[in-house]
Amino acid sequence: MPWEDPSYARDISATQADSRAEERAKGGWTEFLRHHEDRKRWVTEKNVDILMIGDSIVFGWGRTGHEVWKEYYGTRHAVNIGSSGDRTSHMLWHIQAGGLDGMKARNPKVVVIMIGTNNRGEPANEGRDTAQGVLALLKEVHQRLPASKILLLAIFPREWKPTDPGRIRTDQVNGILQTYADNKTVYWLDLKETFLSQDGMLRKDLMPDALHPNVAGYREWAKAMEPKLTQLLAK
Repeated sequence: MPWEDPSYARDISATQADSRAEERAKGGWTEFLRHHEDRKRWVTEKNVDILMIGDSIVFGWGRTGHEVWKEYYGTRHAVNIGSSGDRTSHMLWHIQAGGLDGMKARNPKVVVIMIGTNNRGEPANEGRDTAQGVLALLKEVHQRLPASKILLLAIFPREWKPTDPGRIRTDQVNGILQTYADNKTVYWLDLKETFLSQDGMLRKDLMPDALHPNVAGYREWAKAMEPKLTQLLAK
């Protein structure tokens, strides 16, 4: 497919499934497994037209963005399986451990994916390692849900200034991610400008901690994504 990356590496951590066992060993492992099982159940309880996959920013639709979620997606058969703290390897583990089982006969119309901000990656790789982790997830989702359209979102900007190293790294990753879109299976949408002022500073009124949207941020996200989402749902 056009979004195959010729430099794709299967031996880097971002592309290897990771259950977070070491991270959870000191506590919270039972809670994490319960969350894993809950997410498995959510995708089989009803027909799913919109599936959202990601880290804490996506997970936040169920907390900070709950009212906005109800307004935009409450009647549209939407399910959110975002998980706080997830890197690409963690979401790969969830899916490979049965996270999408039971959905194949009724592929969601659109799968929205945004993940990678927790990877950050090695500076010398200029975002390639993180991008390949996202590619591994795209491959996994497409293999299991071949009839679904995938809306790949650019990783949201983080940190206040455009010159911050984290912002630069995110831009590097996004520059690679956008090449994975073929406008047949994978579609690209960059909402960066929604969260930035004209001088490139992150808008504190939408992301007060320089990473996670507040209620107003989730509303702006939903508004900005709606035209593309509507278009893909109609295909």
